[in-house]
Amino acid sequence: MTNMFEYLKWRGDIDFNSSPFNPVDNIILSQLSYLTFENIVPSPEEKEGISIAMALKIYDEKINSKEGLKSTSFFKEDPDLIRALGASRRFGDCHLFGFINNTDIVREIQFSALCIHTGDDSCFIAFRGTDSSLIGWKEDFNMCFRDVIPSQLEAVYYIEKMAPHITGNLRVGGHSKGGNLAIYAASNCGKNIQKRITAVYANDSPGFNEKFLKHPGYKAVKDRIHTFVPQSSVIGMLLNHAGDHTVIKSSENGIMQHNLYSWEVTYNNMVLSENLTESSRFISKTLRQWLDSVDNEKRQEFIEAFYHILTAAEVNSLAELEKTWFTAVGKVLKSLNKVSESKRKIIRNTLKELFLCAGRNIESLIKIKDR
Repeated sequence: MTNMFEYLKWRGDIDFNSSPFNPVDNIILSQLSYLTFENIVPSPEEKEGISIAMALKIYDEKINSKEGLKSTSFFKEDPDLIRALGASRRFGDCHLFGFINNTDIVREIQFSALCIHTGDDSCFIAFRGTDSSLIGWKEDFNMCFRDVIPSQLEAVYYIEKMAPHITGNLRVGGHSKGGNLAIYAASNCGKNIQKRITAVYANDSPGFNEKFLKHPGYKAVKDRIHTFVPQSSVIGMLLNHAGDHTVIKSSENGIMQHNLYSWEVTYNNMVLSENLTESSRFISKTLRQWLDSVDNEKRQEFIEAFYHILTAAEVNSLAELEKTWFTAVGKVLKSLNKVSESKRKIIRNTLKELFLCAGRNIESLIKIKDR
């Protein structure tokens, strides 16, 4: 299996002027945006930048000392990426600047972004995907009933704030929600900025409602959007997408294919797969039918009710739920008994509709597997 670490061995000593930016560079920089760069990478209000090599050296020191970082790593592979990137010629001299990280429970927003000047007269603006915070996932679910979420507006504001201070062309991208934000920002920023965007990368990212896909700004950048999904994609098949997506191979199975570290690569591209798996199509079809069967008001009621149960159980993050799942599940069950009957009814009825949609599609999936 060849992943981004193998790529860094193959291409790590070649700069972007000698070997042009390619889709693998996109997933590496999208993964980089998950790191907590507070007090390391200058904020949008500061003019200075810092090289990737220096930033990751400081970051690595903080990991080892366990000081100054709110979270040492989002992914178990991050420490290896930090050391490999910092040691590479291709990425080590790239400059980081404009780091922002904003999580606000009241506004229901989880937003983070940074700029990476790649030394080829271009800058990659990377939007972070959803972190492990409960409010981050709540904001994602809000896409089901809202035309716009706070992070999307923040992404537009960010690109319009940073673009005047950047020379050359722009590439915009991200993983998961980050790719959705990249598309939204590129579609809604000013025309002068839009003209400078040479590529938009969405890596296993949820889509949009039909209204957005008809927006003139989206149509203006549509041909520059590169959408990648793994064979068993779930997140990347949510909501609506226009245009084709490129299916790539992952070394993992099921939902774990969402992890960029599992994506298989060549020396300048991802390893392509012919089609999505039948399970991915089944899940995508079921979820779309489910969403079509539930109006926006009921979607909101369901999401708000479910979120209320988790917050009542004092669950603040998915990481917390995973580490202390036995205790957390007990709290969730207790909080379920405390919520009103009307909220419990909303959850029961909405989940019932989901199971009915799955039941209508499961027969075709079984027939395909038998065949």
